[in-house]
Amino acid sequence: MRSLRFDGWIAGIGTASGVRVVLGHWARSPFGPFSDVMIEGADGHRLLLAPTGETAGFVAATYVFDEVRVVPVEVRYAGHHWNVTAPPLDLRFSTGRRNLPGLALRAVPGRLAARPDWIALWDRPARLLLGARTHGSARAGRHQWYGARDLHPVTSATATYEGESLGALAPVEPPVRFGTGSTPRHPCLVRVTTTVAVEQDGSTPGTAS
Repeated sequence: MRSLRFDGWIAGIGTASGVRVVLGHWARSPFGPFSDVMIEGADGHRLLLAPTGETAGFVAATYVFDEVRVVPVEVRYAGHHWNVTAPPLDLRFSTGRRNLPGLALRAVPGRLAARPDWIALWDRPARLLLGARTHGSARAGRHQWYGARDLHPVTSATATYEGESLGALAPVEPPVRFGTGSTPRHPCLVRVTTTVAVEQDGSTPGTAS
């Protein structure tokens, strides 16, 4: 196995229509900077929106989807305000000041926060307190660790899908079913270093860490 590291942000947002959206915005990854969007509809349909065939292939080989589309994914943010365009989705959301979980995560040194043994230690508390897992098995024999380093609550959001409003901001429930990936019940933006252990077959980009 070798380890691939993705450093950036994950936002989990629920809507009154029952559609839940998970944004991954990666400043550093084996593929370079990129963003992807996972959407689960009220009917349970799971859709991946990714910017290239390469990123779509990697994410789809790690998580579970009913449909995968390669589309431009544009993310812009200024301060606490984020704009996401990934046809057919348009999403705007704002975050508030970090709360107690965010302050606690900020106090952990970044290098320690990304270590798999430390992440595994916090899996049960994270499930109980936030409703989110910190690590677990994925597809194709892979394993993932989510090293959270900061957290801001999402305080407002507007989203449209194919031009139709998805309704007001709501809790992320029921939980998304993309596989290992999960988000807290309360909408939030999490600074995270994600490590994915993959089989050493030479076909996946990235360097061992």
